[in-house]
Amino acid sequence: MGVPSHGSSGLSSIWTPRSFLLLLLGTSLVTPSVYQPVLDSLYASLRQSSLFTASTFETWWTVIIYAIIEVTYTYRFARNPQLRLANHANHGTASPKPIPKMRRPKHRMVEGLTYISPLLLLDLTLIKKYAGVPVQDMVLSGNYHLSSVTKTIHGTFLAPTLHNFTLSSPLQTRRAVPTAPPTSRELVLQLVTSLFIYDTLFFAFHLSLHHPKFASIHSQHHNHREINPQITNQLDIFERLGLVLLANFSLNIIGSHVLTRTIFVLIFVWLLVDIHSGMDLKWGYDKILPPGWASGSKRHSIHHRVGNRYYAPFFNWWDDMHEWICKRRVDRGGLAVASEST
Repeated sequence: MGVPSHGSSGLSSIWTPRSFLLLLLGTSLVTPSVYQPVLDSLYASLRQSSLFTASTFETWWTVIIYAIIEVTYTYRFARNPQLRLANHANHGTASPKPIPKMRRPKHRMVEGLTYISPLLLLDLTLIKKYAGVPVQDMVLSGNYHLSSVTKTIHGTFLAPTLHNFTLSSPLQTRRAVPTAPPTSRELVLQLVTSLFIYDTLFFAFHLSLHHPKFASIHSQHHNHREINPQITNQLDIFERLGLVLLANFSLNIIGSHVLTRTIFVLIFVWLLVDIHSGMDLKWGYDKILPPGWASGSKRHSIHHRVGNRYYAPFFNWWDDMHEWICKRRVDRGGLAVASEST
């Protein structure tokens, strides 16, 4: 079985999604008025939905998106051995490696409950605070009286506020959202910036998890025979919460709109599953972005194999800097040894 070839035809075909992405981003930034009617209509429909204004919406939205994307990738992983990175080392001279044992959806209920339980607890006890929402609306959504608390409750997410628990309102079930949608320019800039911030924060978080003191936390994620899509959510509860909270922080610190957050979840989950796919896909995001920008599944599979390289989740910049620093340390150590020997 040969390795899939990405020759001139592969390079030309990748320009289809790349050109579409460039066109979409360019027009969104330069001519946002083109997209505003669509955003106005979409957001108006969402604001009228009780599901969208539920405090638990983002948790359930993440679970649904993850289930769709991961199951799709898992099916493709199991049905296409020629795409699996583990088989590329055979160079067509050996039979494909057996498919690692995959968990069926019905056997993963405990994993799902473990994931959503702490998030639902936060959803149902803390007031949701978003940019563009008046403090008064947040106060009312949290079952407080305006006259008594508007001066003590802050609108910033950095100051969490518990729901005012009463018999008539025992849980935080609703969230206040902005009345107006973002422009396409705001949407794109917020998405790009939040992904960059997350990539930076998780690089540092991930690097710390490989320290011997925290190895037991992260070891669960590396406990596999071959990296595959289901490894994406094979996490210790501490690491899973860290991943979600860092994503929330990356969105909140720049005041991302609620609609931005909704779209961010879709992109974020797709990227996480893609880097853990264990497959070399023709339209992987690392091939769509300019060469050298994105880590992709190949680079992340190396991290899972060796464990001491490539810690950033989506992009290459911090990993490249880390590799350069490590190389400099090695070179300096070699020079020191040579100096001492003379």
